[in-house]
Amino acid sequence: MATLTLAACQVIPGGGTVDRAPPVENPNAGLPDAESLPTDEARHRVALLVPLSGTNGEVGQSIANATTMALLDTGADSLRITTYDTAGGAESAARRALADGNKLILGPLLRDNVGAVLAQARPAQVPLITFSNDISVARSDVFVMGHAPEQSVARTANFAIDQGARNFAALVPSGEYGDRVLAALRLSLETRNARLVTFERFDRGNRSIISAAGRLRERGGYDTVLIGDGARLAIMAAAELKDAGAALPSLIGTELWAGDISLTQNAQMRGAWFAAVPDERYRQFAQSYESRFGAQPYRISTLGYDAVLLSLRIARDWRPGTRFPTERLTDDGGFIGLDGAFRFLGTGVGERAMEVRQVGNGTFSVADPAPTRF
Repeated sequence: MATLTLAACQVIPGGGTVDRAPPVENPNAGLPDAESLPTDEARHRVALLVPLSGTNGEVGQSIANATTMALLDTGADSLRITTYDTAGGAESAARRALADGNKLILGPLLRDNVGAVLAQARPAQVPLITFSNDISVARSDVFVMGHAPEQSVARTANFAIDQGARNFAALVPSGEYGDRVLAALRLSLETRNARLVTFERFDRGNRSIISAAGRLRERGGYDTVLIGDGARLAIMAAAELKDAGAALPSLIGTELWAGDISLTQNAQMRGAWFAAVPDERYRQFAQSYESRFGAQPYRISTLGYDAVLLSLRIARDWRPGTRFPTERLTDDGGFIGLDGAFRFLGTGVGERAMEVRQVGNGTFSVADPAPTRF
């Protein structure tokens, strides 16, 4: 894993340091105890803000474990990463992180926590690299590292158009995720002179997707259908949209299909396409993670690993104790991590190089590889 670096980054051998801030009995407390963080003027102080308890505690812990792995795998000695639990309040966690002298915040995990953290971090000129995938929270000092569904939809729709698709239909869930998927599809089709013939919404958690798919089939007039939900619902819809072995309509999906082998066990799904970040390095990472922590990581934990690699890349010319050089995050050439190539725009939106996968009989294949660089 030590060979996985960002762009031309060469890390400094030594030993990385990971701390966990002690729990705060009063979530509104101001400054931490003098003993909370050891004095270390030779290393960059970076805060990791994730939930370590509550509903998303296991996800946050997986991300925290991945940051530890990144330091161990690279042997970097230039960073001190301290983890702050946002489950007791994102605002108080951010306030504590800033009082401890951290100059960069990795996190938060949840979109709804970004505003509270930013309200504390912006006056101190400390940027955020959030693990959220919601590009609406992106700012010039908030960099969105998550895998955005909009980019997955655009990648897959453009690939389908390259294969001859022109008339699209869509099945999207009611709610925000469906809105984002549908908007991304519309934009992609407009730029390629293709058209959205029709779409149907459905309620998640029940069988309404079957009825919605039936209405699409009766309507007809399209050659490709985007199913904007996970594998289970996609399989239910596919049985209504086409017969096993039929070439049309082509089925396309989103990043929610990634890693779900059940798709490959359904005859109607054969030949369907979706886009996601490459998985080759993730498999290696997952094996290493399990050997160290005795469990499989959450897929999102690679963001924690890559955020550390990114910090190390920037840290080469960053003097400890000074403001983080935010402008270096927007390198046009981008960076390379476990999830492949990525870069940040000046708006804070993170762009991902995604591959297009095809659903086969018992397996996935790569229909169009991800670009290796921007």
